[in-house]
Amino acid sequence: MAEARGITAEVARAIRLVVLDVDGVLTDGGIYLGATDAGERIETKRYEITDGIGVQLLQERGIEVAIVTGRESRSVAMRAAELSITECHQDATAHKLRIVARMIDRLGIAWHEVAHVGDDLADIPVLRRVGLPVAVANAVPEVRAVTAWRSRRRGGAGAIREFAEALLQARGEWAAAVERYLAPREILP
Repeated sequence: MAEARGITAEVARAIRLVVLDVDGVLTDGGIYLGATDAGERIETKRYEITDGIGVQLLQERGIEVAIVTGRESRSVAMRAAELSITECHQDATAHKLRIVARMIDRLGIAWHEVAHVGDDLADIPVLRRVGLPVAVANAVPEVRAVTAWRSRRRGGAGAIREFAEALLQARGEWAAAVERYLAPREILP
């Protein structure tokens, strides 16, 4: 099994959980704020559709995908539901390490079985502990300095899809994942 641009087969096969940040990772980091005529706050974000397919391919290969973000937004909960992500944690204090530690205890996995994808300072405590620390192309220098793998694509522009492909390639599962995805879509009426 070949290495996928820096992800060894041994590390890749150990991964059972992928934790994703949101702003700057699943999105481009922009936040659109507004209000209804009644004064209700509205926050929207733009998500890259190919990242959703990457999440689905990971899940279909038995890898749990979680969201841990330092902002609270109904948009994030909606996107998590669309992607069948049940581990969606939003904490305005951005204490991600505490959240991830509780999650892995509950799931019965170890730190070396976790990949975390981040872009900013609040991600560093988690990135320093996981088995596969990952940065998106637009990550701050401090994050890039503590990661083992970096996407070529920016957050919100396919970085998660790129990572999913690299991880599954390193596991030797990419071709099977693609075929499984395509099979129900190739059936004629």
